Formats: sequence, C-alpha cells, structure tokens
Amino acid sequence: MNNNELSPQWLLNFVTIYQSLHTDNVDDIRQIYHRDIIFEDPLHRVEGLDNLLDYFNKLYQNLSYCEFIITDSFYSHNQAAVYWVMSFKHANLNGGELIEVIGHTHLKGINDKVTYHRDYLDAGAMLYEHIPVLGSAIRFVKKRASQ
Repeated sequence: MNNNELSPQWLLNFVTIYQSLHTDNVDDIRQIYHRDIIFEDPLHRVEGLDNLLDYFNKLYQNLSYCEFIITDSFYSHNQAAVYWVMSFKHANLNGGELIEVIGHTHLKGINDKVTYHRDYLDAGAMLYEHIPVLGSAIRFVKKRASQ
C-alpha cells in the first residue's frame, strides 16, 4: 500500500478483511464497519451495519465464488482510496463463468471502524453486460459510442 501518512487501523483492517472475504464469511464485515456506516455503490445506498450485512448477504447468496485483490491504497486525513480487482461467479451472469471488475473505494474512518464506504465501478462490466439480451444492447451502444 502507498500512503501519505501511516495507515490507521481501520484501513489495515479493511484491506485484511476484504482480501479474505468470500461467500462463506460475509459476517466478517462486522469487524470493520461502524454501526452507523453509510455504504454506497452504483446500485444502492445502505445505512447502518445491520442493513449493510443484510445487503451483503443478499448479494453473496447467489455467488459461487468471490474474491477481492487490493492493488493499491492511499491514505490522508481520515480518508482513503482503495483500488481493487473483484473476481466473481454468478450462476445467472456470463454463463456462470468468472467475471472480473476493476474499481476503487473511497473510505472514511474513525478509530478502528470505517464510517463511510463508496464504491466506484463500471456497473455494466459487473452486471448489465452479462445479462443475455441487455448485454448485447449495451455492448452495441458502447461500440457505437467509441466510433
């Protein structure tokens, strides 16, 4: 990890948990998030640790595989940017084959807990492009836009 300052414990905990997070240990997120966590991704906004755990359990219940590789992180003034590659398999997406998504996360933390988490990623690459009819349409639009 690259850091402008010494990394706080909440960031170290976040990286450790996410790099070991799989479909069978989703409850481990309780160790890193504050009870009043605000979590945002391109599809949802969730407030509160219990709601976040419920959201994650629903996301992970249809995955046969999920892994995060943290490629870099930067920390300054109680905020961090974490860059990652997520690999996952979902029975209804991409024919059940592996999907890889590159993204990054903006974090804020206090003491040993993350209080704010916002993911930035291409929702099309993660989800929409792998839905049979919709995926073809999105790939067509992307191709046309790049010409």
